[in-house]
Order: sequence, then structure tokens, then C-alpha cells
Amino acid sequence: MIFKMSIQHIMLGATLLLMSCGGKSSAGATSDTLPAENGALATATFSADSAYSYLAKQVEFGPRVPNTEAHKMAGDWLVAQLNRHGAKVTEQKVDLTAFDGTVLHARNIFGQINPEASKRILLLAHYDCRPWADQDPDHSKRKTPVDGANDGASGVAVILETARQLKASNSNLGVDFLFVDAEDWGTDGDDESWAMGARYFAENPPISGYTPSYAILLDMVGGKDAVFPREYFSQQNAGQLNDAFWAAAHKAGHANRFPNTMGGAVTDDHVELLKAGIPAIDIIEYNSGSGFNPNWHTTTDNLDNISKETLGAVGESLMQFLSAQK
Repeated sequence: MIFKMSIQHIMLGATLLLMSCGGKSSAGATSDTLPAENGALATATFSADSAYSYLAKQVEFGPRVPNTEAHKMAGDWLVAQLNRHGAKVTEQKVDLTAFDGTVLHARNIFGQINPEASKRILLLAHYDCRPWADQDPDHSKRKTPVDGANDGASGVAVILETARQLKASNSNLGVDFLFVDAEDWGTDGDDESWAMGARYFAENPPISGYTPSYAILLDMVGGKDAVFPREYFSQQNAGQLNDAFWAAAHKAGHANRFPNTMGGAVTDDHVELLKAGIPAIDIIEYNSGSGFNPNWHTTTDNLDNISKETLGAVGESLMQFLSAQK
């Protein structure tokens, strides 16, 4: 994904605000109107060790760049994991043309638990990797594919561990899991070149009439000492959802990781959902002063720079949020 804070983005935020079901609130607001806790998740926990193992397995395949064997193997494994956790899985396979003319054999992977539930909560992350380490300080490495331990694998890992816990707790929540493809084959200055898999999903729902009540995107949620300020588009277009998640994170004991401060505007998968009228927020490490995680789009986005503590903080916050849903 890329960062922009241009007038075009601010105008986009205003446009999305009109079409989104999420409420607008100030950056420092928190919610005191969370629903009562659902006993179905009262005993659910989140294992950072388990999440880390899911992350490490993805990295073990190699860079999950579209059109590679590592990408195919990772996709097959993700399908198997969702099946193992009791989800009903649907795949979207489509050829998407990247900005440079490359045809990407993309594959979105969508799973549902309790598909009969009318209220749907969508959790998503991209699983593909950046084809080039274009931000690497060593210019000789800038054509090297990225391992994507944080940028890709971390969000997927937290979602897989959440799916495991939901199954173990016999939750009655209607939760959907989406691993989107073709997010990271983009270029600066062309917003449409990013998040192609999410755009395809939003424009071509895998189930006729499918519209989740809201969506939570997890992206770059495993970095050491990561802090997650509120993302601009999320706050402007789904402020009530953002408030509820931040309140849950604080209740889970992670106020230091989720400060009530504004980050920046990030072009990411959630924007495609917002365009479709779905309230969606992005949990992402982006700080207005320092930018993305220092390993972003470099060859050092690897296991050495992943923190189990960060994975645990995000996962526990997500589980706390889900425990309050009906």
C-alpha cells in the first residue's frame, strides 16, 4: 500500500463519508456504547505463539508473489487452514492486469463460519508479497521479492488464530474471513494499481447479495514495538466502528499500542470496501512522523523483525472486540 495526504485523498475521504454507513467522530473519541458481552466468547483467548507459527509457515513458503509456486502453495495452505477451523470456503480465481501489463493469476480466499447468521463481520488481510524491495536502503536489492513477514503474513496469522479460537469457543457469531490477493503489485502515483484483489471482491461478491455489516482489515500488525494510531479514511468513514475497536483494545489492556491519535491516510484494501458502502477500518502501523514500519518493502521484512508481543496485542484486542458483538 502507499501513503498519500494530498487534497485528492481528502476529497476522497469526504466522498466516502457520504456513502458509508459508519458514523463520523473526532480522532480522540472513544465509545461507551459497546454491546453487552456475548458469553459465547467469554472463555476464548488468543495465543501469540500460535499466531507466530501461522506467520512463520507463510514465510517458509517463500515470497508469496502472484504467479509463483510459493504463492500457489500458500493459497492451498490457507484454504486447508480455513477448512480445518470449520469455515465454509469459497475461492475467487481471476486474471487481473497490473499497472505494468503483467497478468496476475489472482486468487481471493473467502471463508465463513455460522453462514446462517444474518449479521456478518468480515475480517480481512492480504496474503501476497511485494514483488520488489523498492524501499531497501541497499539499491542492489531493490529488485528482490519481499518475504512479507509483517506486510502480508502478520494480518493473515492473526486472522487464522482468531478463526481457531472462534471454533474452539463454539461461537455463534457470523464471521467471515477474507485473504485478498494482488494488493501489493502497485506503483506510486496510481491508486488504482493497488488493492486489485479487494476491488474485485467488492465489485464481484462471492455470494449473491453478500454485504457484511462491517469489515476490519489487519495489515502490518507484527512489527516490533508497533503502535497503531487511527487511520484517516477509517476514522472519517467508519468512525463508530473505529471507536468501538479502540475501546476494546483499551479494555484488553493495550492502550499503549492503540493511542487515541490520528495517523495518516493509507490507500489499502479497506478503501475498496468503503467505496462499496461497507463500513471498514484499517488496523495498520503507520505513524505521521516516521511513516510505515522501517522494514516496509525491504528485504528485512522477515521473521527477525516480528514481535509475538505485537501479534498478541492486536489479536487480544480483536478478540475483545468480537466478544462484545451480538
